[in-house]
Amino acid sequence: MTTIGTRLMTMLRGELVGSDAAGNRYYRDKSQKKLEKGGGRFSREKRWVIYNGEPEASRVPPEWHAWLHHTVDDVPADGGKLKYAWQQPHQPNLTGTPDAYRPPGSLLRGGHRQAAAGDYEPWQPE
Repeated sequence: MTTIGTRLMTMLRGELVGSDAAGNRYYRDKSQKKLEKGGGRFSREKRWVIYNGEPEASRVPPEWHAWLHHTVDDVPADGGKLKYAWQQPHQPNLTGTPDAYRPPGSLLRGGHRQAAAGDYEPWQPE
């Protein structure tokens, strides 16, 4: 689901750097032109992602997001795999999908609210 321009640029100038668990592939510009410090967009290498499926930015894991935005210079060594027992797999933004969170009382969940519990006391002016 990439544009023709992105496909051409990837074929001609792209160097595959790695991929993540979702199958997204990450590239950088393989040209060896000198980068100018303080040169605006010319002061750092071009980096991009080719999504596996729907192009949704929230599908990029945090490690790769940091690399894409030049927060870190090192490519994630393990491809963004979980490092700690408390970590959960990356989950994309599910808004607008059947898997989206629907709280109790939501119209999309059935629309039935829990009856008032009887502990509500409206404010009365004195």
